[in-house]
Amino acid sequence: MDILNAGRDFVRQEGRLVERRLFATLFEGADSAGVVDALRGYQNADGGFGHGLEPDKRCPDSLALDVEAAFDNLLAAGARDDEMVRRACDWLQSVATPEGAVSLASPVIEGYPRAEHMSEWTYVPGLNPTAGLVGRLYRLGFEHPWRDAAASWCTKALADDGFPEDAHAMHEVMEFLEHTEVDVAKVKEWLPKLSWYRADAADPSYGVTPLHFAPTPDSFWRQLFTDAQIEGHLDRLVEDQQPDGGWVLTWEPPGAAATLEYRGAVTVRALQTLQAYGRLG
Repeated sequence: MDILNAGRDFVRQEGRLVERRLFATLFEGADSAGVVDALRGYQNADGGFGHGLEPDKRCPDSLALDVEAAFDNLLAAGARDDEMVRRACDWLQSVATPEGAVSLASPVIEGYPRAEHMSEWTYVPGLNPTAGLVGRLYRLGFEHPWRDAAASWCTKALADDGFPEDAHAMHEVMEFLEHTEVDVAKVKEWLPKLSWYRADAADPSYGVTPLHFAPTPDSFWRQLFTDAQIEGHLDRLVEDQQPDGGWVLTWEPPGAAATLEYRGAVTVRALQTLQAYGRLG
């Protein structure tokens, strides 16, 4: 199977507009402004993003998880829209704790279909997603008072409590740490202790893999992993492409439409990683 063409066919058939525009930007030379235009439909009047941009909940209200998804799309496309990002940061500031921390979601999601794991724990302000949002703003080169306050809060939280214990939160923390004077050796030592970290490419269970931490060869955290580790997970990523051209999920979004939406997003990111590592020919 031709990996790229099969993935393209899946995204064209099943993907949302935002994934189709991102695919076109990454692989067909389209202007990244198309991705920005698609994201506008998910941005609310309050400046935050919602409407299931991150498909595990079908809530239209603004949530930090959807803001993060918007930033990820901008970064993936190499796009920039300072007004869009400023409005999102203003919203983050409006819902943050006095110190700057934000939560992934809020109880408003309970009025809408959502994945089983989207529950009370997502309402608690924490390093996930605060640290990841700050790190993404650094990568976007965007300054904002909320970013600076949140960065200070993240630094203190890490000093007081240490690294988080699950791989999702650690991924968010690492997005932040790569812009600081981080002790890389301590991060490497911590990774095997994380829950949901899937170091073994042969492990079929759900988890965060080295390719999530280092999706490109020039990723800051590529230094944590051996060539054999990366190559093993790339082999697994190729093997996991399905006959329909997309990649499957190891969790259940809230319904068939949300599942296809998430599969489209995962497919584009898988193709982007394979391209970055020279696996698309």
